Amino acid sequence: MRADRLIQALLFLQGRPQVTASELAAELEVSVPTARRDLEALAMSGVPIYPTRGRGGGWRLIGGARTDLTGLTQGEVNSLLVALTQSGAATPERIAAMRKLVRAVPEPFREGAQRVAVSTVRDAPWGVTEDDSPPPVVSELQRAIAGSVQVALQYDGSSGPSEAEVVPLMVGSRGPRWYLIAAPVVEGTDAADAGRLRTYRADRILGLRLLGLRGTAPVEFDGALAWAEMVERVEAFRGAVRAVVHVAPWAVKALSDRFGVQARMLDEQPDGAGRVRMEVSAHRVDALAEQLAGWTGVAEVVEPTEVRSALRDLGERMAALYGAPSAQDGSETTL
Repeated sequence: MRADRLIQALLFLQGRPQVTASELAAELEVSVPTARRDLEALAMSGVPIYPTRGRGGGWRLIGGARTDLTGLTQGEVNSLLVALTQSGAATPERIAAMRKLVRAVPEPFREGAQRVAVSTVRDAPWGVTEDDSPPPVVSELQRAIAGSVQVALQYDGSSGPSEAEVVPLMVGSRGPRWYLIAAPVVEGTDAADAGRLRTYRADRILGLRLLGLRGTAPVEFDGALAWAEMVERVEAFRGAVRAVVHVAPWAVKALSDRFGVQARMLDEQPDGAGRVRMEVSAHRVDALAEQLAGWTGVAEVVEPTEVRSALRDLGERMAALYGAPSAQDGSETTL
């Protein structure tokens, strides 16, 4: 990911009086043109670097070599961390890059940078998606977490639009969907109430406003535990309705990829018809039937009756709409 390279390029620059595009290319194992574009991107984003031309030229940080990123503002540090945490799964390389950046930033900014790094989660997927980029509101929430400030949310929940003033504690993705874990402030303090955690879907946040009031996570707040409990609650909601299906063995992987953690094998040994048993789930009967309708050629629902009935009703509606050819279809009429 390019965000990783930009962090590595910045760290490479900070410990040297001058760096050439060739030297950076060798360090990052990329082409010289790519290294040059990365240097230009750093300069355009506000990092205090400049090129010197001619023999012996290269790129330098203003002020020469340094042991930290003192040329960066707090906003720039947070922006780099936000970009890195949003650029993909938590690979060892990405985690290492975040740790290096946190160690390298100036002391006054380090605490906020650390909060951004530890409060952002890229979790295992629910289903498959080609676009896992976060909604714009996620970066604003991360900046609120970095600055330890309260926010006012306008939220479109299950009971309709509402407003809330909360302390953002964590943001994270589960498949293509991003979530916020937040809590109201304990009266008379600036700490969030760990006993009243709320989960918000980022795509349902209609508006966000930073209040300028301090809001900090409680001392006893366990981010890993809070995230695991949130996932368990959402899993239970998503998998409230289950169905047993007989599946052609060659289609097992495709069906598993489609349903993600909402699918599991029950029996890997094929039956007399050469099919295996799986269990799939969704949050409603009609939603599960709609998801399974496209798999009719390779998967048969065995139980429960409610899902079979919903599939039959769906098939009847489709047959009524598409079953009989009409003159508009261009079909020939036999006399």
